Amino acid sequence: MLETKTQTQTPSDQETVPQNVWKKAKKHQAAQKQETSTAKPDLSNMKIMVVDDVPLNVKLACSHLKVAGYKNFVTQSDSTKAITQIYQESPDVLLLDIMMPQVSGLDILEAVRADHHFSHLPILILTASTESEMKNKALELGATDFLNKPIDTQDMLPRVRNSLMMKMHQDHLESLVQQRTAELQEAQREVVHCLACASEYRDNETGNHVIRVSRYVEILAREVGFDSRKIEMIKMASTLHDMGKIGIPDSILLKPGKLTDEEFGEMKNHCNYGEDICSRTGSFTHKMLDTSNTIGTKMLENSKSPLLKLASSIAATHHEKWDGSGYPNGLKGEEIPLEGRIVAVADVFDALSSKRPYKDPFPLEKCIAILEEGKGTHFDAELVDLFLSRLDDVVVIRDKYGE
Repeated sequence: MLETKTQTQTPSDQETVPQNVWKKAKKHQAAQKQETSTAKPDLSNMKIMVVDDVPLNVKLACSHLKVAGYKNFVTQSDSTKAITQIYQESPDVLLLDIMMPQVSGLDILEAVRADHHFSHLPILILTASTESEMKNKALELGATDFLNKPIDTQDMLPRVRNSLMMKMHQDHLESLVQQRTAELQEAQREVVHCLACASEYRDNETGNHVIRVSRYVEILAREVGFDSRKIEMIKMASTLHDMGKIGIPDSILLKPGKLTDEEFGEMKNHCNYGEDICSRTGSFTHKMLDTSNTIGTKMLENSKSPLLKLASSIAATHHEKWDGSGYPNGLKGEEIPLEGRIVAVADVFDALSSKRPYKDPFPLEKCIAILEEGKGTHFDAELVDLFLSRLDDVVVIRDKYGE
């Protein structure tokens, strides 16, 4: 006789879950719901801007929003002044009439969206038009949503609220990104400074040489007209200009007397070593890496850091000379990258004005005379003039960060 299997009824989810687990899950769900309902963000002080060429429409929109608890309003009935006012006020949401004389809502929308500073500004288009072509054009230009005229309060309030919630969330994310970026930049500065000091420590125990050079470079970069971001980057990158010294034997690096031709030839290699280390693609770097660690090597090779690229260029070219007699590649004039020419002036001045294993510091007058003499041969003459025009600041740095 064949056995027959009885079909059992599938229990409910609650029956398949242990009772204590089920109760715990339900309790957690209820707590989350309660937290969501009680922790509503305060949107009342967020800035709402209304642009409409009919003052009555502006007044009505603001009146409805005031009843809903909003307090912070910016209004404009002259469309020709709207864009300027948007820049001045930086609203959190913009209610924008589309049909206005002289400057239309579409014109304003296009101008605002062209500026990345307002890429996340919610823009609600006020329109009585039912033409799909008009709405499609507004959407293409970056409209967030539409409000039909005459304004329906029950339609407007949730759309404004949702737009402000979106803006608040975006502002919070941007704040977190800025904070994290600042933290990473500070960590990067500390790491670069430590690396620079490590390379300098072998022949300059205080490491103040790299500090002084970076400050001199900052002065020159500012005089040349670099923006603040580029100034900060070249200032940091310049601290690695002699990173390649870690590949030079102590017998050469610390020699108190004049180097032989052979020793000087080896000393010149610090430019190539520094370039390789900062670009992380050269033969010297590969000798320092564990060849079995292929993944790590590949990651280093693929570095795209703008800071390291700049540092690599500086390391490679800060001993080139304007007349082509420098090393390692005999570059001439503007063939030498500007960053290399800037660091050349700063580095030589510091070498002249500070103590080295082979010399005592020169008097300021002699340092100035040597820089003047090197204009057009060793140095870019314009950079020397700019440097000496800020001599008072240079001397302050020299004295403040002296050995």
